Amino acid sequence: MTRLLIRHETTYAYERPVSFARHRLLVRPRDSHAIRVVDAVLTVSPPGDVRWLYDALGNSVCQFTPRGTSTALWIRSDLEIERFSAQLSDLEVRDPQTATPIVYPSADRATLAPFIEPATEDADGQLLRWLREQMRSAHEPALEFLLRLNRTIHDQFEYQPRDLGAAQEPSHTVKLRSGTCRDFAWLMVEALRRLGYAARFVTGYLYSPHGGGMRGASATHAWCEVFLPALGWREFDPTNALAESPDLIPVAVARTPAEAAPICGAIYGDGGKASLTVHVDVRPADSLREAA
Repeated sequence: MTRLLIRHETTYAYERPVSFARHRLLVRPRDSHAIRVVDAVLTVSPPGDVRWLYDALGNSVCQFTPRGTSTALWIRSDLEIERFSAQLSDLEVRDPQTATPIVYPSADRATLAPFIEPATEDADGQLLRWLREQMRSAHEPALEFLLRLNRTIHDQFEYQPRDLGAAQEPSHTVKLRSGTCRDFAWLMVEALRRLGYAARFVTGYLYSPHGGGMRGASATHAWCEVFLPALGWREFDPTNALAESPDLIPVAVARTPAEAAPICGAIYGDGGKASLTVHVDVRPADSLREAA
C-alpha cells in the first residue's frame, strides 16, 4: 500500500470578466479495493453551487456552477489516498478464454459491447496497417500481446507534451509517430477494439517516485484499461510502458477521451484572450510529515 498526497490545480484566465455555465469536474477517485480516499478537499474561486453524483460508469462527478462574473476561474483539488495494486507478474493465467482470439462470456458481452465497438474512423487504413504489423503468432497469449503492444507504443512513438486540444485520431498518431499521453492511450484503446478487445480510456494521475523520470507526471495523465476473462479490467500505460502499476492513480473511465476530460464547461460573454494553467503534484504522504 502507498499513501499519497495529490494536488491538482487548474486556472482559466480571461482579459475581461465573464460568467460561467455549469462545469463538470472529474477530480476525485471512487473508493474501491484499489484506492481508498482518506481525505478530499475541493477549493474553488469564484464560489458557486456544488453537487456530487455518480455517472453511468460509476465515476465520481462534481457539477460546479460558479456565481457572478470574474476574470479567472480557479479550481484546486487536494486528495489524500491509499493506493493498492495487484501486480500482473503474480498472476497465473490458465483460463483458455484469455488466449487470442479473445472470447468473452455471454454474461459480460452486453456490458462490454460499447467498449468493443471502435469510436473512430480509419479512412486511409493507416491504423489497421500499423496494427497488422504488430501481430505475431495466433498462439500468443492475450496478456503477452497486450504487454508487447504497450511496450511497442512506448518505444516507437515520440512523447510530446500538449496541454490543450483533444486527443488525436489514432490514425493521425500513427502517421505522426508522436503524441502525448492521451494520444497514446487512445491509440491503444482503438487498436485493441479492432481486434475484439473491450478497452476503455482512463484519466487520472501519475506518481513519479524517482524525481520526474516518468512522462506526464506533472499534469493529468491518461492510459488504457482492457477487460480479460478471469482477470477483469487491467491497466496499461503505453506512455511509460507500465502495466498494473501502483504509480497509476485512476480517477475516471470513459468510452472516449472527450467523456473523460478532468474539467469541462462553458463561459458566457466575450472574455477576450484566454489562458489555461494546469499543475499536478503527487507525493508520498510521509514527505509532508518529514518536512514538518
